[in-house]
Amino acid sequence: MEYLHDMTEHRPKTLFATHYHELNELENTHSRVKNFHITNKEVGNKIIFLRKLAPGGSRHSFGIHVAKIAGMPPQLIKRANEILSQLESQHIEAPIEQIAAPTQKVQLSIFDSHSDTFQAIREKLNEMDINRLTPVQALMKLSEIKDMLQ
Repeated sequence: MEYLHDMTEHRPKTLFATHYHELNELENTHSRVKNFHITNKEVGNKIIFLRKLAPGGSRHSFGIHVAKIAGMPPQLIKRANEILSQLESQHIEAPIEQIAAPTQKVQLSIFDSHSDTFQAIREKLNEMDINRLTPVQALMKLSEIKDMLQ
């Protein structure tokens, strides 16, 4: 970011999509840096993204919520929430490896190259010509693959 802001004569407009709060602070020290965030609404334990851009950085990281929306396994979401709780309660000073040491090994079956599910997904993907799918067809195929994981 500093290179794009200070070192190049081209002054490019660049978009960073991140939850790193340290990048939010750069708006205070770099004249051309402007922060924006996607508005959201919290309803119970759910976050609803309102698809509207607003000035200022986000106060929260929504990575876990996005992972849940993307269909990541409940075990992964649970572990991520445990780590987040630890980080928030300790206002971390220790290295992330020390705080986030897993209590048990987590293995996602989709990455197990010997599983039947993985093989079926691989075959389905190999049969597809993704360059010829419409956006709706791509979403339907993604839904089929997600159903295979359940």
